[in-house]
Amino acid sequence: MLSQGLSGVLAARAAALLPRRACLGLLGAGLRGVSTSWSPVGAAFNVKPQGSRLDLFGERRGLFGVPELSAPEGFRVAQENALRKTDQLVARACSTPPGPQTVRIFDELSDALCRVADLADFVKIAHPEPAFREAAEEACRSIGTVVEKLNTNVELYQSLQRLLADEKLVGSLDAETRRVAELFMFDFEISGIHLDKEERRRAVDLNVRILDLSSTFLMGANLPTKIEKHLLPEHIHQNFVLAGDHIVVDGLHAEAPDDLVREAAYKIFLYPNAGQLRCLEELLRSRDRLARLVGYPTYSHRALRGTIAQTPETVMEFLEKLSDKLSERTVKDFEMMRGMKMKLNPQNSELMPWDPPYYSGVLRAERYNIEPSIYCPFFSLGACMEGLSVLFHSLFGISLFAEPPAKGEVWCEDVRKLAVVHDAEGLLGHIYCDFFQRAGKPHQDCHFTIRGGRLKEDGDYQLPVVVLMLSLPPSSRSAPTLLTPGMMENLFHEMGHAMHSMLGRTRYQHTTGTRCPTDFAEVPSVLMEYFANDYRVVSQFARHYRTGQAMPRNMVSRLCESKKVCAAADMQLQVFYAALDQTYHGRHPLSSSTTALLQEAQERLYGLPYVPNTAWQLRFSHLVGYGAKYYSYLMSRAVASMVWKECFLQDPFDRATGERYRREMLAHGGAREPMLLVQGMLRRRPSVDDLVSALVSDLDPDFETFLLDSSE
Repeated sequence: MLSQGLSGVLAARAAALLPRRACLGLLGAGLRGVSTSWSPVGAAFNVKPQGSRLDLFGERRGLFGVPELSAPEGFRVAQENALRKTDQLVARACSTPPGPQTVRIFDELSDALCRVADLADFVKIAHPEPAFREAAEEACRSIGTVVEKLNTNVELYQSLQRLLADEKLVGSLDAETRRVAELFMFDFEISGIHLDKEERRRAVDLNVRILDLSSTFLMGANLPTKIEKHLLPEHIHQNFVLAGDHIVVDGLHAEAPDDLVREAAYKIFLYPNAGQLRCLEELLRSRDRLARLVGYPTYSHRALRGTIAQTPETVMEFLEKLSDKLSERTVKDFEMMRGMKMKLNPQNSELMPWDPPYYSGVLRAERYNIEPSIYCPFFSLGACMEGLSVLFHSLFGISLFAEPPAKGEVWCEDVRKLAVVHDAEGLLGHIYCDFFQRAGKPHQDCHFTIRGGRLKEDGDYQLPVVVLMLSLPPSSRSAPTLLTPGMMENLFHEMGHAMHSMLGRTRYQHTTGTRCPTDFAEVPSVLMEYFANDYRVVSQFARHYRTGQAMPRNMVSRLCESKKVCAAADMQLQVFYAALDQTYHGRHPLSSSTTALLQEAQERLYGLPYVPNTAWQLRFSHLVGYGAKYYSYLMSRAVASMVWKECFLQDPFDRATGERYRREMLAHGGAREPMLLVQGMLRRRPSVDDLVSALVSDLDPDFETFLLDSSE
């Protein structure tokens, strides 16, 4: 998952050769009975660092090495410096004759603000100290206010307009500079700056209103629901949080083995909240008004400009064709789940919307014996990181090196700092790995851009800096951190985002790395999931943390095949969500209430009955960050599937293919149209039918696994 940065004209769009020294001397003592044959990067994650002893006498450098951020008050200094530079750059942009230097100044302006805003965006949710979080929150608000003013700065807009209106000048620009200029102009125009004064004021008001409504909706989407104790059978009370005479339901409890617990959680957590419903309706109306005000027929048309899909019509064609191809498989999946429910609970065997997550898990476990505890000993965090380093060196010629952070550089002592080093190009950038659970830390797996890469005026390259945030259990006295198969796959996914950031070499930070259209931004990360499910890759690192024994091939094969159990129904659910998102952001006024539209889409595109007096859409938090773009998960997976099968399946370690992948896809960030990147890698332009076929073929069973299992 990508973090969402600032929106608007200056928004964030979701590297000196290091000596090959061993880092083991910087690490704490080993764990008793644990294999110690790890590479330095593996050891860095399987052994606790002795951070408190390392930095007693070191100079305090500040978060991410930014000197001002050695204390919370430094955020004010950092933002004041950024705003001072912003004023200078605005003056330069407005007084400089139009030309390529105009785009360079705009990008410097974007960089000056993003370097504070992106860093603060991370710190405000992840730093363990309230004072740092509050200071970062204030910095985000301050920079956000400046961005809003710049979005409506007519003189600044006109300086860019003069460049793009001069056909001779535009013709002299290289393709990357021209695209970045057009992206800046697009950001201006979706804010309504090209409108007359009154309409521009309305656009500003709508933008502010949408931000406020989005914040309110997100808060409401995650709020728990309270219900009086006596309304639920006493024997299920212990499954929920108790608060005096009330029971607190904070989620769907989808994995609970008791059918009644899941049913109660579903009906209570999804019970309609009138305020949340009004908030959603007003958010959708405001988005529609803004889209039409700035010249688009619907909000979806506005949101999809520049994406792989390009139009809502293409998105719906993709979803409808996928739904048709999935329908028979989905029916069979539901029949299997219904059969399992009848077996375990004959008195109540009707399959309901709260059942699939649990019964599909039961079916997977029964058919393939994939109890996580069997797999975890083979997936120590250090082994997985070692595997990633080996894979990246094979494909790209890069290695991961653990670096000791300076005092104050990291926000928690268990954060690891990685240098990403290319055999020939040297240091490409840094990844800060905030992998472990702690009180107050969000339970989400996410990639944050802290500093984007760009070519500076002096010819040097500004190296990218990113954070990967996971929620892994800490190590114990007797064992390192052990990952479930799902955690291992998530680690590979997030590292795909990081490599997109590290291997990009765009001239402008506005389009660096993952700052590209949403339906392309997830392609490199989803592609890494295919590597994580290939035995040839897994066998390079999956070994028992005590004995060093390699994971048997049939265990990997069974794990991969288990993911196909009921996968059609899972994909059909995503189709339903994506289509509902398109409907909400389509023509307004809507043909009926958001709940009635949900009921219609659920029964047409999913197949399980709508439950009266529920309103799942009020918990659909992706409507904020992925409004009109929820389909991106499916389309990105389709593209990644095609790239895997046509380019990497034959040899997942092939250097020539890895170099081509970097050259055709990763290097460009958002500096080229995404379909051109896909076309460059696949050597053809995939059709909607191609994308649908790629997704559906992923569901087919692997005959080789059957042979492996039958030969045991």
